Amino acid sequence: MVAGSSIAVMATPLRIRRVLDPRRSTFVVAFLTVALMLGSAAPAGAGGIPPGRYAIGDSVMLGASGELRGRGIKVNATVSRQFSTLPGLIRRLRSSGRLRETVIIHLGNNGFLELNDCKAAVRAASGRTVYLVTVKVPRQWRQENNRRLARCDRDFPRAHLVDWFRHSVNHPAWFADDLYHLTPVGQRRYAAFIS
Repeated sequence: MVAGSSIAVMATPLRIRRVLDPRRSTFVVAFLTVALMLGSAAPAGAGGIPPGRYAIGDSVMLGASGELRGRGIKVNATVSRQFSTLPGLIRRLRSSGRLRETVIIHLGNNGFLELNDCKAAVRAASGRTVYLVTVKVPRQWRQENNRRLARCDRDFPRAHLVDWFRHSVNHPAWFADDLYHLTPVGQRRYAAFIS
């Protein structure tokens, strides 16, 4: 037997006897109970993924960000954001531990989106549920972008299409003069629909 290990073996029973001394047992039990409660208080999520919803978008989402935040959704939206920036953004958010278990994506208002970028974004979300929101922008790319979002959705079991176009197209009061940015009532309807 190695001398170092015999010391450890002998020291352990002495330490245990001292900790279990009846005068200290109440303190030890209380300490361990609090330690266990604090250890289990951290949000678990699926495999260490933070719980909740994380929305990524452009100026349309930015306009409704207050309504979305009021529903508990973390919003990352900026004016003129392109879909091509999404895979890298999702990878950065995931590696920093900020990407939540549900990801809502509403991009494609500012130009054609590439199907490969959509697939790369869903893959980058890695095990999270992804909601792809269709666009209602009155531009030549709207129909093709919505088709590509639908194709992307079909390729991944954890991806789901949210058809904002179909839901909102017959509600002109929801939109500003440009026909796709949101009025206050549109912001509320948008937040209710995608959340």
